[in-house]
Amino acid sequence: MTRELRPVGIIGTGSYAPPRVLTNFDLARMVDTSDEWIRTRTGIQERHIAEADVATSDLALGSARSALESAGISAADIDLVIVATITPDMFFPCTASLLQQALGAHRATAFDILVGCTGFVYGMAVCGALIGSGAYQRALVVGAETLSKVTDWEDRSTCVLFGDAAGAAVLAPVSEGGGILAYSLGNDGTHADALKIPGGGSRMPASEQSVADRCHYLTMNGPEVFKFAVRAMAESSEEAVSQAGLTMSDIDIVIPHQANLRIIAAAAKRLSIPYERFVRNLDRYGNTSAASIPLALDEAVRDGRIRPGHHVLLSSFGAGLSWGTLVLRW
Repeated sequence: MTRELRPVGIIGTGSYAPPRVLTNFDLARMVDTSDEWIRTRTGIQERHIAEADVATSDLALGSARSALESAGISAADIDLVIVATITPDMFFPCTASLLQQALGAHRATAFDILVGCTGFVYGMAVCGALIGSGAYQRALVVGAETLSKVTDWEDRSTCVLFGDAAGAAVLAPVSEGGGILAYSLGNDGTHADALKIPGGGSRMPASEQSVADRCHYLTMNGPEVFKFAVRAMAESSEEAVSQAGLTMSDIDIVIPHQANLRIIAAAAKRLSIPYERFVRNLDRYGNTSAASIPLALDEAVRDGRIRPGHHVLLSSFGAGLSWGTLVLRW
């Protein structure tokens, strides 16, 4: 990233999860699994599940309001809204438009980013460039998912992994030397089939047969994604940290995508960053895709783990297969 822009950083964070909690013991009554099997392989103990009448924009709204309150501004002050999601309320209008209306950010440009779990980091990078150029002044970036709506609850290999939540950040110009320092984004389409929802698009429109064949649920090649994730997170982190003019020892806090504790541990080992510096909350939320990083970020901000002057690294991987890492100075 070329740094010829005004500095842009986060001035407020927020998050929201639906109140219903589904534990591993609940899942053991639904499919052939156990609490011990799930915990030892993933680190997940429970996840939040949206009710039938709750959509992704509803969760996004809760996190957005929290982030605006944290930033000390109103919806009228926002001129750009980006929602990262793979579970939009509908194909169109985009979920960001629905959020803009519900929030009352009537003068804001709004659009979605569909890059799976990497979406929030992509959104941060886009906002950094647009605000940095002077095109916009304040932006709201939201990662929101209702993955329970696209989870096959008969597939024990995937249904134990995912949960519903939303996280948000407000971005604006900040003092010189702070904010976003560098980022590294990428995608490898040769592995696109490893993580997808086959049905519902123009390749396979919804039909009686596609529904019967369960093509509208998320599918994943777990071993392939695992191997990709560790490599992608490590390599993109190394690139972003180098571009920022830092070393790994300068990183105070890492907010990784919350997919699997073993992936996080492997990434920590490869990057030689103490495991204790990695924020982890997937035990309580599971994999919430684009919401996982802003959800964990908000928790770390509110409980004081992230403090002014800290170098914070956000790193994710997701559908595409995509990856993204962003370094900022708080």
